Amino acid sequence: MKNENLPSDGRKMTSVFERYLTVWVALCILGGIILGKVAPGLAGKLDRMAIEVNGAPVVSIPIAICLFFMMYPIMVKIDFASVVKAGKSGKPVLLTLILNWAIKPFTMYAISLLFLGFLFRGFIGPEAKDLIKMPFGLDLPVGAQHGAGIVVMQEGIKMLEVPLWRSYLAGCILLGIAPCTAMVLVWGFLARGNDGLTLVMVAINSLTMLLLYGLLGGFLLGVGRLPVPWQALLLSIAIYVALPLVAGYFSRRWILAAKGETWFREKFLHVLTPITIIALLITLVLLFSFKGEVIVANPLTILWIAVPLFLQTVLIFALGYVAARLMKLSYEYAAPASLIGASNHFEVAIATSVMLFGLSSGAALATVVGVLIEVPVMLLLVGFCKKTSGWFAPAH
Repeated sequence: MKNENLPSDGRKMTSVFERYLTVWVALCILGGIILGKVAPGLAGKLDRMAIEVNGAPVVSIPIAICLFFMMYPIMVKIDFASVVKAGKSGKPVLLTLILNWAIKPFTMYAISLLFLGFLFRGFIGPEAKDLIKMPFGLDLPVGAQHGAGIVVMQEGIKMLEVPLWRSYLAGCILLGIAPCTAMVLVWGFLARGNDGLTLVMVAINSLTMLLLYGLLGGFLLGVGRLPVPWQALLLSIAIYVALPLVAGYFSRRWILAAKGETWFREKFLHVLTPITIIALLITLVLLFSFKGEVIVANPLTILWIAVPLFLQTVLIFALGYVAARLMKLSYEYAAPASLIGASNHFEVAIATSVMLFGLSSGAALATVVGVLIEVPVMLLLVGFCKKTSGWFAPAH
């Protein structure tokens, strides 16, 4: 049954970057693998151009630049004044917060551990190892045990050798604790949900991440025997969330005061729209230039990671959608509240995994798989929302 109150406007993706994101990601995988074969040392050299602390590379400068331009266009679109309006739609905001922060991180951990650590472990390789960065601020001798890893020397740099499946698990964890604040604006729009609610939740999630991302990340990675010092996660949040957030907030205020709302929306944002995805794609090429050998040797690697991510996305959406119906929310609130919970902020997850574990890590690869499945899965859920809009009460 179709809801008569559902707007009949033909909402669709207008950006070629958004519409074909899965295609671009697939091309970047291919391009990265080819680059890894043609210039095997390029990504490594770029990753070694880093800010060092106590002689250890901590922040890759080229990646940090790419990731700033990935995040800034998202943050500058947010009108944080809209957060105060959240009280008018308390139920959907509460639902989304509970999904994002009280349920999703833990279901992601459980589902990923079940599939990667047990069901698919034999396919991944029970003895397969991954080399990840030594945790920021940690100085252990070669051969020392740290969590599930052992300290080894690789090309003159101390690294942690960990089971490959645990590295993939770490990437899934970082996806699970990163609620979407970017593409979800597109998903809510396409589902004909309440755009105001989506913007409010984007603002609230951006601010909540500053408080909870490090706490949940440190806890769940520690439970997964991949402990990361708190200062590393805090530095990650400062660089990849707080910096673009502050830059977006102040530049938005300055541009609106100097040029006005019309110029900001029609000119400035129009130029910025493709920048996030271009920066993302450049980062993906670098990531896959490192992981090409792994994928060519085991082409089903992406499938093993994609299965738990897909199931997690559908589960969180279903929980949100059913809860919204039980709470008697109207469709225009139920759709975005459920979609926000289901989608991931893969930009922050990629940034954090690269910083904590390295560009060549399995954790970084897992976060990239999150990008690969995001568009087709979320479009599937958007279509489901529109077909089932009649399940909900009309908007008041």
